[in-house]
Amino acid sequence: MTPEQSRRLSGLMAGAQAADSQAYADALIEMAERLRGFFRGRVLPWESVEDLVQETLLSIHKARHTYDPARPFAPWFYAIARYRLADARRANLRQSRQTEWQAPPAAGASDPEKMSPDMEEALARLPERRREIVRMLKVEGFSVKETAAKLGMSESAVKVAAHRGYRALKEYLEARHENG
Repeated sequence: MTPEQSRRLSGLMAGAQAADSQAYADALIEMAERLRGFFRGRVLPWESVEDLVQETLLSIHKARHTYDPARPFAPWFYAIARYRLADARRANLRQSRQTEWQAPPAAGASDPEKMSPDMEEALARLPERRREIVRMLKVEGFSVKETAAKLGMSESAVKVAAHRGYRALKEYLEARHENG
């Protein structure tokens, strides 16, 4: 964003804060253009860019009262954009990790609880209680609260055991992939 664009957006945002609906509409249009360029250059798949632009505009809308027109616009604007980008990356990472638990379905089959052979092997190496907790949380879809009630444990103990189990699974799978 050039200094001139930053000054223009700063003025539009100040107008928006003063309830000028046309200034706000113009600001949103210009910000959307800047966001598309910003996100496109950050290696996100194209399908995600427009969703991310909309989510960021919503965040800007919610935070518009925090903008100080006496300060430069670009740092405020790009800080919000970077946070939304980081949130999207974390969500994509969580989603990709979740799919690691499932083996690709066989032709014509649909068994959402079938794990990949590597994951089955890694899970089998866990102590029985941790294996049971991980299986209940990740495969069977129970919540921490439900798992704790079924196993007669505190929620904290379930979380600790699950975390230790996840860490052990990760270490085993990473070592297995490194060694071929």
